[in-house]
Parts: sequence; structure tokens; C-alpha cells
Amino acid sequence: MNAFKTPLFTLIFALLAVTVLSCKSKKLAQKPVPVETEQTYAPKPQPAPAPAPEKKETPPPPAPKPNYNFSNIQFEFNSAVLRTSSYQTLDKAAAEMKKDNTVKFVLNGNASAEGTPEHNMELSVERANSVKLYLVNSGINGDNLSVKGLGETNPIGDNNTEEGRVLNRRVEIKVNK
Repeated sequence: MNAFKTPLFTLIFALLAVTVLSCKSKKLAQKPVPVETEQTYAPKPQPAPAPAPEKKETPPPPAPKPNYNFSNIQFEFNSAVLRTSSYQTLDKAAAEMKKDNTVKFVLNGNASAEGTPEHNMELSVERANSVKLYLVNSGINGDNLSVKGLGETNPIGDNNTEEGRVLNRRVEIKVNK
């Protein structure tokens, strides 16, 4: 029986070794369990927002009324060319005129008393037309602007002094009533 025991013992030992090795290989051959890197959670229900308090609609503030108190546009002696210093005044006038495009204006051209009355009348009309052209190019409707030449008939300064004559070389922008 001794002879039987040794080969039997060897056989059992061999079977046991094969079984253990096969179990280890099965464990290694199994796919590893995936590890989730991102955890997905169901979103928590948000509490309903409190109702917003009712806002009373306030009417917008009324548009500011246009200021039609324009400065006079001054000109050089015997010239109907606009001074560059007049551009800022004309831009402000155009901005005010755009606030209400139904208002009509008259552009009163004036001249000093130097030269003949006929020449001064033509010069005053040319000055008023220069202002009208600038305003039309600024976006003012030309139909809302009328031109009137007054020549030397409406002085605001003394035509006997240079300071007075400078004041008289002007175009006035007035609301046409």
C-alpha cells in the first residue's frame, strides 16, 4: 500500500496544485470592476422661487422739452462762410430741433451796415442759406427751415463801431410762429 500511497499522494498533490493555479488565473482573467470617476446624482428638487412682488409700471419720465433759445451764428465781414467756432452752436441747435420734428424754424440772416443795402440783403440771405445747409446736413428736415434775409434792417449793435458791426453779422434761429 505504500507503493500505492506515494503515487496517489503525488497525484492528489498535483491535482491540488493545478486547481489552485487555475483558480488564480480565473481571478486574474476576470475584468476589473470599472471605477466611476464622476458620480451622477439626481438633481435635488429646487424649492419654487418666491413670486416676485408685482411691479407697478411707472410711466417713463416725459421727454425734456427742447430749448429753442439758440445763440446767434456769427460771420466774418462780407462772408457767408460758417466759422468753425459756429459748428458747436449749430450742432446743439440741431440736437434740440430733432427732439420735435414738427416745429418749424425761420433763419433770419443779418448784415452790418457796410456796403450797399442790396449787397447786404443778398449777403444776409446767403448767410441764412449757409446755416440751413449745415442743419440739413445734420439731419434736420429742410421743409422745417425757412430762410429770410433782413440785410441791415435789424441791427442789435451800433453800426458806427466795429464791435457793433461784428454783432450785426449774424443768423438768428427762431421758432416760426
